[in-house]
Amino acid sequence: MKIYFGFLLLLLHPLLMQSQPVKISGTAPGAEGKIIHVYEISDRITMMEKEIAKTRIDSVARFVLNADIKSTGSIILSIDFHETEIFAEPGKIYEIAIAPLNYNSTIEINPFIESQNLEVEFLQKDPRELNQLIRGFNSMYNVFLLKNFNDLYREHNIAKLDTFHKQMLRDFPDTANAYFAGYLRYKFASLEEVAKAKSPIQLQKTYFTSKPILYRNVEYMDFFNLFFIKYMTAVSRQLKFIDYPSILNKAESYPNLIKAMKADTNLKRMDLRELVMLYGLKEMYFSPGFDQPSILSLLGAVAKTSLYEEHRLIASDMILQLTKLNKGSSAPPFTLQDRNKKMVSLADFKGKPVMISFWTVYCQDCLARMELLKPVADKYKGKVEFISISADKEFVKMSFFLNLKKSFTWNFLHIGESIDLLKDYNVKSYPLFVLIDKQGKIFRYPASFPGEGLEEEIEGMLNP
Repeated sequence: MKIYFGFLLLLLHPLLMQSQPVKISGTAPGAEGKIIHVYEISDRITMMEKEIAKTRIDSVARFVLNADIKSTGSIILSIDFHETEIFAEPGKIYEIAIAPLNYNSTIEINPFIESQNLEVEFLQKDPRELNQLIRGFNSMYNVFLLKNFNDLYREHNIAKLDTFHKQMLRDFPDTANAYFAGYLRYKFASLEEVAKAKSPIQLQKTYFTSKPILYRNVEYMDFFNLFFIKYMTAVSRQLKFIDYPSILNKAESYPNLIKAMKADTNLKRMDLRELVMLYGLKEMYFSPGFDQPSILSLLGAVAKTSLYEEHRLIASDMILQLTKLNKGSSAPPFTLQDRNKKMVSLADFKGKPVMISFWTVYCQDCLARMELLKPVADKYKGKVEFISISADKEFVKMSFFLNLKKSFTWNFLHIGESIDLLKDYNVKSYPLFVLIDKQGKIFRYPASFPGEGLEEEIEGMLNP
């Protein structure tokens, strides 16, 4: 029986290791009643965020979050548009205190501009805890870099770099935490790159060619993303002469490109070569001379057939990121309160063309465009559903405005607590107009303003 049980555990081990709970509890004075979110970076090539937990902060500013993570890495805590990044290890418990903040300021400005970093204090004072280690090292690192940047960058003063390395080993001798050990190694690698202490080939051999890929390590991936900029098309002497468009436009482009990249002897390892390829494809997608559908097709092949789980994930994320809000992509869904506090969903308008605008009361241009939108909404009433989404902090502001504008009879919704919708539609300024066809697909993003081409685009949507 014991042998059978042990064998069963062995079979289940990969499943058991998929994710482990992390508990984060604490206080956030000033955020009573608000929702605190936890996001995980899906991968550090696309930096796409994935929500893994959320809860409402209670009336005495306390909260408890339980999230599942697969491996040690950074996570993001978010209240409204205010964020902070902390490091979490599977199975650990964290007690934190978020510094007081005025979340309910009546000043209405663009929330992306208004946002502040959340200040977090860890109540457990274990100096060996990962966040404490990283904060301690970063403090020392920042002081050194601020004082010596010119000597490193302009003078290439290797002696000062050696002095810092000795201090680093002296002050942080315990590298039992594998994540922290990697963090130190690649933070120092960035200094070596600044000081030109090693040639690019030496850096590559030291930090990539013979080292495992640390997909979840912030510093490894930051250094990777910096080191391999334009690597395939300009940096690598062996790769920059490859006829990439020719390979991408033919069948079997995935295995053929991987094979062609073997010309770079520093990319002998298949996992490293494929990761460099993914990074390079992201750059090529926005470069003239490359066929975007062909790149998406290759990424689709990687997402389905790569030998490496992380690469399948990165390729899938890249497809989502590169096609998000493109014509023909699915419009992000939402459910919001209308002027009568009735819940309305985008799905309620399935089968009908939709025009969405994001606006705020304090945005003077929004109000001017609203006046120009009225005759357009009247003209296409019954043919197109018009939805104006107020991003004002308070519902009453939208309500008061509409009481003054009785002639604005189309759909008005309030963003409420669904501020992620602004991220979903990449709203960086107001107003923003979007056209969605009757299949729920993006037809035009961003659409033109009323009086500047919106009608013509609506006609194009109705009469393709």
